[in-house]
Amino acid sequence: MEPPRKKTAATRDRRRNETGAAAREPKAKAAREPLAGPRESALHALLAQRVRDARARRFMTRKALAEQSGISLAYLARLESGTGNITLGLLQRLALALNLPMESFLADGEPPNADFTMIVEFLRRQPPERLANIRRQLFDGRDAQRVALVGIRGVGKSTLGPLLAKRLGVPFVELNREIEKEANLGASEIFSLYGQRGYRALERSCLERILVNHPNVVLATGGGIVAEAATYELLLGSFFTVWLKAKPRVMFERVLAQHDARIASTQLRFEAVDNIKRTLEARRHLYELADASYDTSGKAPGEIVSALISLLPVEQQPSSDREGAPPRSADGSGA
Repeated sequence: MEPPRKKTAATRDRRRNETGAAAREPKAKAAREPLAGPRESALHALLAQRVRDARARRFMTRKALAEQSGISLAYLARLESGTGNITLGLLQRLALALNLPMESFLADGEPPNADFTMIVEFLRRQPPERLANIRRQLFDGRDAQRVALVGIRGVGKSTLGPLLAKRLGVPFVELNREIEKEANLGASEIFSLYGQRGYRALERSCLERILVNHPNVVLATGGGIVAEAATYELLLGSFFTVWLKAKPRVMFERVLAQHDARIASTQLRFEAVDNIKRTLEARRHLYELADASYDTSGKAPGEIVSALISLLPVEQQPSSDREGAPPRSADGSGA
């Protein structure tokens, strides 16, 4: 029989943190409950909802969050069900793993809408003398020669991006590949070694370099970029953005063909479409901030590219496409 493994100091510390609050709770419960019991339950429910939402926006499994935060899977399950009594230390680990400020989990009231979040992130980077004109600068500072495609994996960004770039006569850049080249690692290895926080820092750095090096470009972004407020604000302020959409079943079939183990493995096949729907709903309000949108379901690449060109500002369209270009619909989709 194999001898039992010795517990490391990190393991002992983790279990002490997770169980300490639970062990002390019965003694303090009677003193707290008359004044704070209902409020505390509501706070637990709020925290549970926000953790679930943050995971969904990042398309992150509970197991992945457990691995990147160092918090046990069982404890995360209690936390997301509203029964876990979290400590500040564990909350900090959770925030770091999800690359979110700690206060975002516990702030009073409903979470701010996407417009508010984008504006706040933009404001934080501005000197005082520019604050009076901030709203105008947020929308008027965009370079009309850059196009960014956003959307969940499976909508066709990597396929359509090069075709669109060729029609426009500009380079095509895929942000995920730039991140991998920067780190000299695959995406899964980056997440494994550096976690969500490290990957998003590389994403921001690569986007800033693209802005410097490419005044004219078509950029395919990763699906989760919209969940990073500061990076998404930079994207929205520097590119004409197009949200590519597709029906969940269509996205699943495309990703299945790409052998994406995250949602297309045999074990996850039956729940994959539901996973895509949940992620789409969690991110919808962020994708809707794009300048235009287009549903790629059931359409040929050539047809889609022609439609995308018609959505662009007139000055950005190739001269051969400007004559008789139809006006854009309000939602940019033409449907």
